[in-house]
Amino acid sequence: MSSEFRPYTLIAELTYRCPLRCPYCSNPVDWARRRNELDTPTWLRVLREAEDLGVVQLNLTGGEPLVRDDLEPLIEGARQLDLYTNLITSGIPLTRARLEGFRARGLDNVQVSIQDVTADASDRVAGYASFEKKLEVGRWVKELGMPLTLNIVLHRENLDRVPEMIALAERMSADRLELANTQYLGWALVNRRALLPTREQLERARAAAADARRRLLGRMEILFVTPDYFGEYPKTCMDGWGRRFIVISPEGLVLPCHAAHTLPELTFENVRDRALAAIWSDSPGFTAFRGEAWMPEPCRSCSRRTVDFGGCRCQAYHLTGDAAATDPVCTLAPTHGLIDAAHAEAAASNASLRYRSPKLAAAR
Repeated sequence: MSSEFRPYTLIAELTYRCPLRCPYCSNPVDWARRRNELDTPTWLRVLREAEDLGVVQLNLTGGEPLVRDDLEPLIEGARQLDLYTNLITSGIPLTRARLEGFRARGLDNVQVSIQDVTADASDRVAGYASFEKKLEVGRWVKELGMPLTLNIVLHRENLDRVPEMIALAERMSADRLELANTQYLGWALVNRRALLPTREQLERARAAAADARRRLLGRMEILFVTPDYFGEYPKTCMDGWGRRFIVISPEGLVLPCHAAHTLPELTFENVRDRALAAIWSDSPGFTAFRGEAWMPEPCRSCSRRTVDFGGCRCQAYHLTGDAAATDPVCTLAPTHGLIDAAHAEAAASNASLRYRSPKLAAAR
């Protein structure tokens, strides 16, 4: 296997189940029909195979990973392999005793998601009364001496409150704050008209984050993830297709990114059927967009082709119908007009949020 394509991070999507119903969720739109989750022995085997491949970091995520009752043996298995293990969670449901058990078994870091800075606003977006519990979980993490990452997804309805988000993170003594602007795939694409902010909102928020980054240097790391729709060029999606990350879905599909399974022209193998190293090295799904041979113009002759690798393949597909197209967010893309049209559509829209569960549509 070429060292050019060595995986460093395994993202273990343990389940699509979640008590929250966030309208920008990255999980599949048809998540409720996906029930065949990997069992504990299979996940433990996958961790061993991932470590053999060179993986050093494990993200336990979902859905909500806490709904699994086997996090304890998975954390223990990761510690035995010396994997740096991060629990990505809403905090619902979690008890302090269970968190203490995670810590004792070797959990390294906890990332807690919060939807906004007040209970009313956060709970409405989550579709579930969860804000106060999230704050409590954050306190537990710090009391147990663990690093705390606070993640807040940004969109039109909360982007103006970035200064308040930073202040909340300071009160919680967070070690890292991820201000993650919505990326428009999955449920976020369904809700794009309601979520896409204005450029003026984005610039004010970016400036507030930059000021806080300077002020809090050495005390809190602040990451501000710019939304693709506002860049001149696309970001390097997952550090390039199949170059550094492995995502494994709850059913066992081995993927280069969270949304790759939505590309109908590609076939992805299941870890139940084949060793992880073999899937990583030569499966059609992983090799499809590695390197430069697949690139169309203007990517093929662009000086940035080894910087952004043509952008997001999933975004290209969901906007143009062609996963091999230049990502339309690039201003050089022949289909960039689709992004301009999306901005115009959002500016003229009063769309309501569509939640993961139809019964929560009335929660607005």
